[in-house]
Amino acid sequence: MRRPALRLLPICLAMACAARAQDPAPPAWEFCPDTGTLPLYRPLPAEGEAPANPPTDVSALHLDVSEQEVTVLTGEVELQRGDQWLGTEKLTYDHGKETFRTGGPARYQDRGLRLRAAGVQGDQRSDVVQLQDVEYQFNTQAGNGRADSIELRGEEGTLTGASYSTCPPARRQWEFRASRIDVDQAEGIGTARNATLRVGGVPLLWLPWVRFPIDDRRRTGLLSPTIGHDDRNGFEYEQPIYLNLAPNYDATLSPRWLSDRGLMLGAQFRYLGRRDARGELEGTWLPDDDLTGNDRGVLHWRHFDRLGRHWSLRANINHVSDDDYFTDFGDSLPNSTITLLESSLGLFGRGRGWDASLQVQRWQIANPLLPDSATPYRRLPEARLQWSRPFARWIEAGVDAEAVRFDSEFRDGGNRLDLTPWVELPFGGAAWFATPRLAWRYTAYSLDRSLVPPGGDDNPDRSLPVMSLDMGAFFEREFTFGDGNYLQTLEPRLYYLNVPYRDQDDLPLFDARPLTFSWPGLFRDNRFAGADRVGDADQVTVAVTSRVLDAGDGRELLSVGLGRIHYFEPPRVDFRRGSLPPEDGSSWVAEASLSPSSRWSLGLAHQWDPDGKRTELSAVRGQWRFGERGLVNAAYRYRADLIEQTDLSFVLPVHDQWTLLGRWNYSLRDRQSLEALAGVEWKSCCVAVRVLGRRYLREFSDEQSTGIYLEIELNGVGSFGRNTGRLLDDAILDYSR
Repeated sequence: MRRPALRLLPICLAMACAARAQDPAPPAWEFCPDTGTLPLYRPLPAEGEAPANPPTDVSALHLDVSEQEVTVLTGEVELQRGDQWLGTEKLTYDHGKETFRTGGPARYQDRGLRLRAAGVQGDQRSDVVQLQDVEYQFNTQAGNGRADSIELRGEEGTLTGASYSTCPPARRQWEFRASRIDVDQAEGIGTARNATLRVGGVPLLWLPWVRFPIDDRRRTGLLSPTIGHDDRNGFEYEQPIYLNLAPNYDATLSPRWLSDRGLMLGAQFRYLGRRDARGELEGTWLPDDDLTGNDRGVLHWRHFDRLGRHWSLRANINHVSDDDYFTDFGDSLPNSTITLLESSLGLFGRGRGWDASLQVQRWQIANPLLPDSATPYRRLPEARLQWSRPFARWIEAGVDAEAVRFDSEFRDGGNRLDLTPWVELPFGGAAWFATPRLAWRYTAYSLDRSLVPPGGDDNPDRSLPVMSLDMGAFFEREFTFGDGNYLQTLEPRLYYLNVPYRDQDDLPLFDARPLTFSWPGLFRDNRFAGADRVGDADQVTVAVTSRVLDAGDGRELLSVGLGRIHYFEPPRVDFRRGSLPPEDGSSWVAEASLSPSSRWSLGLAHQWDPDGKRTELSAVRGQWRFGERGLVNAAYRYRADLIEQTDLSFVLPVHDQWTLLGRWNYSLRDRQSLEALAGVEWKSCCVAVRVLGRRYLREFSDEQSTGIYLEIELNGVGSFGRNTGRLLDDAILDYSR
């Protein structure tokens, strides 16, 4: 006999895609133990097990061919084709009419889903399959639902009285229903009529007609809206609209209504090109802000293009309408505290032993407290080359080169050439290393008129040697403590640096700045960034680090480091008056980390000035993870004469479904809160609701702002309201983990 088609399921996918706005999560029904879902009829095959064109195997307890042109299978009828399986108690097949029907309920399963129908019948000649009273459940997703009837006609189909939810059937906390859904599998489009989204049994959204994708092909349509309120902008509503323009580019329009400011238009354009070329153009525009009367907006363009095996083109272009934009419209602390906006366009190359670039770079002030004259110099252009090569086992040589044209709208600039040829001898073994290094740094300028001091040279230069010796050793010992086996290391390190003094007061300051002193600063060959200043040095760093590792898996349990720079000659090169380090030596630098388990961690950084007998810097951060979702972070930060802050954040489960969220960042120095955030999350197996209140100090002012955020997340569908996940990621360390 001819075998009946096992094409009973694709239409069920339509219900999932009708409601789904993002990739659904795997089933997570720990909060809904009474799931009431369909059981797996057969074990799922592993990926790649099924052949490409498998045969159909038919089995039954009884085979009746007494009637001409009719075959009747009864008793535990099973049809198996690859990973597709159909089970029923009776199957009748008419060879002449090419029709089939089950004599009762039928069950079906494949790799994607399983279903149960009260009856199935079909006409192979017309390519029609009909199912009545259908229940379905996805295998690897929580999505499930039912339909009064399903009819398949070739690549088209119709569902009547259909529903879909990621909640278990016994606990319907939300459900998507439609009186009719027409599906075109060839086009990948479904059309739902009289569609309703119900949450807690209450109709939340009704659509008389809506089209949606039923496969992974991109489609133009609406995305989940964003809703919120804060006292800077008032009520906010943003409705993203996705535009599928071509296979290699698309766009998203995001009109955003701000009740206190007006209508802001946002857009994002993404594109792909040849040879891994890709890019993104994104921006917003608020014409005639109701509060300021000005046009407001921001523009970002990011592009990458691979030009060959070694070369690539990169662009990162940014522009903002005014220096208050990020303070007013930044939706996270990092965005609202941007002070400088960088733009760059360059050609970059990399190969074995070399690294080169040619780029232009500019900056824009994004801080209302900074004057225009504080804008860093533009680099028009900047060329860099780093080259190195080993010449023997213990000899390596190279050169670092840079040529820059510095330009500014507010002050004169100039040209700078910086060359540093070097040679080093990397001696070492399994438990020791000793690397002497000799470099010669030459820097030459061509300055514009106003930068030349009276009677000075408009082409000054500086030339000096830089000599260093970096030595260290590694000692290990094994020990036991309790029932554990451990490994302890002792890692002493000695770093000597000698750089002769050169008077550099007549040299300009294009990009030089003092580097923040920390543990890496113990081993730098220059205490300044940029090439305009090279610090003189006759000094030695003595440091030691000890670690305790788990001998079984190598996990670091404890690390302690202590080090200090001793000056044989006090440094004389000063960046600005009063910024010279102490005469005898640097502050003592101590760092420690403790991780006795994967749930506990403690970090410490401390700097002590023995000459001034005071703490220069102190930072402590601890984290405790408990249960499956619990998290507490606590931190203290202190820097002499600048900041003293505490920071506490937590994710605190108080019930199986309830979680408290919070952060409190407090300035002890200013005696005020920098940010206070508190919220509650209720999460079930298929619904999550988060309500957050946030009060924070606006950057560059003493004003406090308040925001209230609500987000409703339907598992397997998407979220409605403000994207609180991004806000919580910024506020609570490791929140996403």
